Amino acid sequence: MQGQKIPIDTRPLFKPLDKKLIELLKSLEADDWNKQTVAKDWKVKDVVSHIIDTKLRTLSMQRDKYFGEKAPEINSYGDLVAFINKLNADWIQASKRFSPEVLIFLLESIGDSTADYYNSLDPWDEAIFAVDWAGESKSYNWMHLAREYTEYWHHQQQIRDAVGQQGIMTKTFFHPFMDTFFQALPHTFKDVEAEPGTLVEVHITSDIGGTWYLQKLEGDWQLVEKADNTHDAYVEIPFDVSWILFSKSLRPHEVMGKVKIEGRKELATKVLEMVSVIA
Repeated sequence: MQGQKIPIDTRPLFKPLDKKLIELLKSLEADDWNKQTVAKDWKVKDVVSHIIDTKLRTLSMQRDKYFGEKAPEINSYGDLVAFINKLNADWIQASKRFSPEVLIFLLESIGDSTADYYNSLDPWDEAIFAVDWAGESKSYNWMHLAREYTEYWHHQQQIRDAVGQQGIMTKTFFHPFMDTFFQALPHTFKDVEAEPGTLVEVHITSDIGGTWYLQKLEGDWQLVEKADNTHDAYVEIPFDVSWILFSKSLRPHEVMGKVKIEGRKELATKVLEMVSVIA
């Protein structure tokens, strides 16, 4: 576990985020449900179905300790990704028979159960699942819940982006999401050689964004609150590009004309390779 990280408490955000989602879905027109999202294989209806699947699996596996489907032998991160992708695809296919009204009913029926379960957890207990994309073999609950929050946030934003309705691109909802995503940055740089003290500064634009600092310390790269020395590399990413890039719906070569880079290009471009989802 990585105790040096500053905990991100996302627990108070799950219920208000869920409320925003229900309000959004009830406002959609019939054709909105078939609009394409940035998740290239999924339409709006598919993303909604996936959110329901995630909530049901959380309650069954994490709260109730019920693992109804035995995983195949997992020998690598790639094996894990393949298994999760199959679970997702199976549910999406089966849920195509559900109407939008039924999907909303299911979300409302689950209600606050998932958030209540999250709130029952001790943030400093060991989590049931590690956050692999942050390079952790074991995680605390606060990091696991922050990862869960990023899932709910970015899937809801995929829907909002597809139907042209904003609502969660605010400091309250966006900053914890992006702060969690950046926990993957040291792991992204794990094989990058640099002199101790080398500093990479990343800025997400607008008042809802923020600035993150990655520094090479003795032995490894770490996120630091602020560094005394000037940066060796600087990256500025528009807020409306950042969430799509780091959730892998855009790739670095597709955003080069939209980002600002200063200093050592090999360090700056490495930032764009960060992926903060299971993929």
